[in-house]
Amino acid sequence: MGKLDGRVVIVTGAARGQGEQEARLFAAEGARVVVADVLDDRGEALAKEIGARYVHLDVGREEDWRAAVTATKDAYGQLDGLVNNAGILRFNSLLDTPVDEFMQVVRVNQVGCFLGIKAVAPEMSDGGTIVNTSSCTGLTGMAAVGAYAASKHAVVGLTRVAALELAGRGIRVNAVCPGAVDTAMSNPASPDPDADPEQTAKGLDRLYRKLVPLGRAGRPEEVARLALFLTSQDSSYITGQPFVIDGGWLAGVSVI
Repeated sequence: MGKLDGRVVIVTGAARGQGEQEARLFAAEGARVVVADVLDDRGEALAKEIGARYVHLDVGREEDWRAAVTATKDAYGQLDGLVNNAGILRFNSLLDTPVDEFMQVVRVNQVGCFLGIKAVAPEMSDGGTIVNTSSCTGLTGMAAVGAYAASKHAVVGLTRVAALELAGRGIRVNAVCPGAVDTAMSNPASPDPDADPEQTAKGLDRLYRKLVPLGRAGRPEEVARLALFLTSQDSSYITGQPFVIDGGWLAGVSVI
């Protein structure tokens, strides 16, 4: 028996990184997964590998969301879960951030979550789940990622409001708040998604060794396990909450 047997879940940004690991884990736990992304080749290959369905989805386009929901219900007849994972990160000082760059980040990270909730919740089975991807920077500040931090703070607010408004249908809405995680998006030392994963992981670990109490960056599969918990019945009495997964980064400052 899998933790998600019989459930149908859309995972956005699922072609690589955290989304890919979430899609793989959810499928292994019995879910019928809809892999949603703009990276069509990668997304289609993953869907074929894990026995899922692929849909092209630009999360900032409302019409794409409508099409994704329709395709999901046409294929599986129901919709039980959503993981709003798609996101982008831009490194820039706040005063040097062009308005277009700021709005691009907001469109994907913040508006994408809003549109996902808006499109999926009306078609979702009662008792469904929504997991939004925020960040530890959605709970604190961090220099050089102003647009990202602003959008991720907004995701936490959206999560809380959606949890309140959807609770009457038993739909639970929570947020995962990762710290430094070894993905192509978050590794400024190696932005090439085709780079050797072992080497990029070592590079990211060196970068964060002094910042993270556990001494390393997180792994996408670790975030996926948290998303699984929040999507399964293991978290049946939890809603409206941000869950930090950051190796202890936000715990405080060590003087030892």
